Amino acid sequence: MAKNLDIRNGDIGKLLWEFSLPAIIGVLVSALYNIIARIFVGRGIGSVAIAATTVAFPIMTINIAVAMLIGVGATALISIRLGQHKMREAEKIAGNATLLLILLPLILSCIYFLFSNPILMLFGSSQEVLPYARDYIHIIMLGIVPGAISYGMSNFIRAEGNPRFAMLTQIVAAVINVVLNYIFIFPLGWGIKGAAWGTVIAQTVTAIWVLHYFFKGNSRIKISLNSLKPQWPIVLKICSIGFAPFAMQIANSIQQTILNKTIMAYGGDLGLSAVGIIMSLAMLLIMPIVGISQGAQPLIGFNYGARQFDRVQETLKKGIIAGTGLAIFGFILIQTYATPIVALFSKGDTALTQLTVDGLVIFMALLPIVGFQIIGSNYFQAVGKPIQSTILSLSRQVLFFIPLLIILPNFWGLKGVWRTAPIADAFAVTLTALLLFFEFRRMNQKKSVEFEQVNHKLEPRLE
Repeated sequence: MAKNLDIRNGDIGKLLWEFSLPAIIGVLVSALYNIIARIFVGRGIGSVAIAATTVAFPIMTINIAVAMLIGVGATALISIRLGQHKMREAEKIAGNATLLLILLPLILSCIYFLFSNPILMLFGSSQEVLPYARDYIHIIMLGIVPGAISYGMSNFIRAEGNPRFAMLTQIVAAVINVVLNYIFIFPLGWGIKGAAWGTVIAQTVTAIWVLHYFFKGNSRIKISLNSLKPQWPIVLKICSIGFAPFAMQIANSIQQTILNKTIMAYGGDLGLSAVGIIMSLAMLLIMPIVGISQGAQPLIGFNYGARQFDRVQETLKKGIIAGTGLAIFGFILIQTYATPIVALFSKGDTALTQLTVDGLVIFMALLPIVGFQIIGSNYFQAVGKPIQSTILSLSRQVLFFIPLLIILPNFWGLKGVWRTAPIADAFAVTLTALLLFFEFRRMNQKKSVEFEQVNHKLEPRLE
């Protein structure tokens, strides 16, 4: 209860730091794991294995999309219900979400195993890369349920006011993953299968830990067998709010598929390896900003539910400032140290290093403005407005990136692929600014009406 009072009355800057720092550390550790794992794959197996993980990336993105559909949607609802002091409703939401995090990934894995080869070819695999990609993703799909539980339910932990434990689950998963990847790839020589098994084992361990926290541990929100019984109004509400990040991840998968195919047309397997490295580094730079948005979400959702709109606006403003600062730092890092960073992956392959550096510098050219777009889009998720959130989440990938990716390479070739990202970023930020402008104008009007109503009620007493 003390944590809820802090969210309601505490200093916004301090609360944002307390909630965001664990989220940043958690997602940063996860992103670093992906970087280290890809370095292990590149150095221990070769560039063809990097290309295989790049082909597998759209499938793994779909897995994450399902976890986000449930995890993010339920988290926003839980935060709002806690702000309204409706604990039983929050527990029902968590229980229904847990059931969905088991059933939906199972359905997804069945579809994949029935059509694995056509799916991998669809996502851009060449005949040379296909055996590596198949070996990798077959094992990854065995861990899709624990992966969804681990990712999705960590958000519930953050929503109930325990961001440090949520951070700890991500750190544990990443550390186990890195250690097992090294052991399986180098001493044991399991190749790309070793990288996959490291991921699955780490996800399983953290899933068991998270489930114990809610069923047997010290969580405020208790999940029981009764709360697992599906209630369709709750399920639909979870999915409607979680649809925006789900759609964004599906768009990411479509974008990555088109990107893989375009890269194959203009740069071959070497280009596919290069884009895999670029996407890993982009994730590393963007994830801390995502951590700030995750930290801001329970603050925005709780205070929005409590109708404390000034605190909602202050949280968003400070979140945007912090996210932009991180984006600028990442931009400077890339522009200054691109070559030595990329060389970590390439195992002395100078052609791969040069191709990747050229693409990375252009691809991340407008990184400083990306923080605004991520935090702004997350605001609409936090307050339970799926339409605006979906529009913003899809704007960069669907409305801008994919059309530009189809058009620009026809004029600039491979450089056209790299230039797609900064142009899409500029358009997406503009749209985000417009929607936020209208949202806050409406919110300020609502505050004025409520202020006048309160004064009107007080007038008789003053007389």
